[in-house]
Amino acid sequence: MERRTILVTGPIGGGKSEACRYLAALGFPVYECDARTKMLYSLVPGLKCSIEERLSLPWSRIGEVFAEPAKLAALEEMVYPYVVEDLKAWKAAQTAPLLFVESAIALDKPQFDGLYDRVLLVSAPYELRVARNPKAAERDALQSFDPARIDVAVENGGTIEELHFKIRQLICKLI
Repeated sequence: MERRTILVTGPIGGGKSEACRYLAALGFPVYECDARTKMLYSLVPGLKCSIEERLSLPWSRIGEVFAEPAKLAALEEMVYPYVVEDLKAWKAAQTAPLLFVESAIALDKPQFDGLYDRVLLVSAPYELRVARNPKAAERDALQSFDPARIDVAVENGGTIEELHFKIRQLICKLI
C-alpha cells in the first residue's frame, strides 16, 4: 500500500485538534504544525532573536502579529521554510501507510502544496466554534477553506463521541 498524507484542516474551534488527538490515539502518526512550529522557535539557533529584530516586537508580544497582516506575513516568511523542512523530515521518518498533518492554514499557503495528498476539513457551526474558542471570531478572517480543494468534510456540531465515530468511518474509507 502506498503511503498517503492527509491534511486535517478547519477553522479554529471546529474540532481538527480533537480529531487529530483521536487519530493519534488510534495509532496514526500526526504532525501538529502549531506544536512543531513552537518547538522550532526554540530549536533553530537565533530564530527568535531574528524574528524580534525583523518585526520590532519582543517575543513576549508575538501574538500581536495576528492583528497586523504585514507582520504576520513577515513572520510566516521567516518560519515556514523551517516548518516545511521539518515536515518533510518527519514524513520521511514515518513507516505508516497513512499520515496526518494538522494545520489551520496550510491549505492557503503555497509553501505546503505537495506535502499532502488529500484534505480533510473538520468544522462546526460558527456559534459553537466561538463558544469552544473565543478567538474564533477574530481568527476567522485569517482563514479560508476553498471548497474545491476539500476532499472530505466532517461536520463536528455534536458530541466528541459523534466526532470519533465519523473519524472511524473516514479511516475505514481511507485504508
